[in-house]
Amino acid sequence: MRIALFVTCIGDTVFPEAGRATVRVLERLGHEVVFPAEQTCCGQMHVNSGYRSDGLELARRFVSVFGEYDVVVSPSSSCVGNVRELYPRLAREAGDTQLTQAVALLAPRVFELSELLVNHLGLTDVGAWFPHRVAYHPTCHSLRVTHVGDAPLALLRNVRELELVPFARSTECCGFGGTFAIKNADTSTAMLSDKCDELEASGAEVCTALDASCLLQLGGGLGRRGSRVRTMHLAEILAAE
Repeated sequence: MRIALFVTCIGDTVFPEAGRATVRVLERLGHEVVFPAEQTCCGQMHVNSGYRSDGLELARRFVSVFGEYDVVVSPSSSCVGNVRELYPRLAREAGDTQLTQAVALLAPRVFELSELLVNHLGLTDVGAWFPHRVAYHPTCHSLRVTHVGDAPLALLRNVRELELVPFARSTECCGFGGTFAIKNADTSTAMLSDKCDELEASGAEVCTALDASCLLQLGGGLGRRGSRVRTMHLAEILAAE
């Protein structure tokens, strides 16, 4: 299968290894991965901040860049959620019939990595080996927007020598929430502190998630307190062998 990689802004800037790991996993499984160099931001931050006209232009650009591909994958449930949930609204609001139709055709072909592997390709074992204690943080977007379900857990359970470690209040938000962390810094910091407390109490060596933004938040909080728990994107674990 020929798959286009949507790497995302924060992935490209802060977590480039997540994009590279996504490619390694898919190529190991025999797929061809291409990277459309014309891709830019999906516009999620613009829309969330009230700049809907800018978000609309980026939606048009996304469709023009990725519209020709049968499958688009991204190591970000947040950005995939933006494409699938917000693009249709933006197109309808603008009264752009052509964009509305194009988004309707493209959005179902845009996947977060774990849902592509488990729900679309029917795979739970990608040949990974990662001998560490790992806690999985289900991000808000993966729970409530892309609805990936247990796909990440199914993949982690089939990683050789990985011990999946539960932790209390795992489904609570880490406090990032895009612009929420900027507009409500004190509340965000308190939420982060609670999450870091639970991760450290779990005995995990690694905290993994599907969204680089949440890993950025958690990694920063854990790092500032000198924690032994480190963060890694799910794709990096799946690429390990």
